[in-house]
Amino acid sequence: MFSSLQNPLSLLGRALLALLFIPAGYAKIGGFAGTVGYIASKGVPFPELAAAAAIGVELGLGVLLLIGWQARWAAIGIAFFTVVITFIFHNFWAVEAAQKMMQQQAFFKNIGVVGGLLLVAAFGPGAWSLDGRSDPVRSER
Repeated sequence: MFSSLQNPLSLLGRALLALLFIPAGYAKIGGFAGTVGYIASKGVPFPELAAAAAIGVELGLGVLLLIGWQARWAAIGIAFFTVVITFIFHNFWAVEAAQKMMQQQAFFKNIGVVGGLLLVAAFGPGAWSLDGRSDPVRSER
């Protein structure tokens, strides 16, 4: 049963993962100064460069993930980025008690997203992707 759903589920999964990153990257462009300020408040060096990198990852790699072109590499790049920012921005072990639960939930949500990205890296984007169209074996499914 699930084999007939593999391609639509792969597409839906990629789209839902990309939905976390593409709008966030786009919003950072319009709110660049605020993004830089927030990054600087966390003690990240070169906050302007970090904000630009975040936009590149979220928007650029997010689009690649969505369309399924170089999707395995895009997923690995976003996963690495997500792990790094999660430890910086959701350090629930170092916040006041009132913020602990919210930051802990955000931390583990992000770790779950990394799991989904690693599944894309491991199993590929499916036949309904640009990568799948160039792979005749995948396209037959």
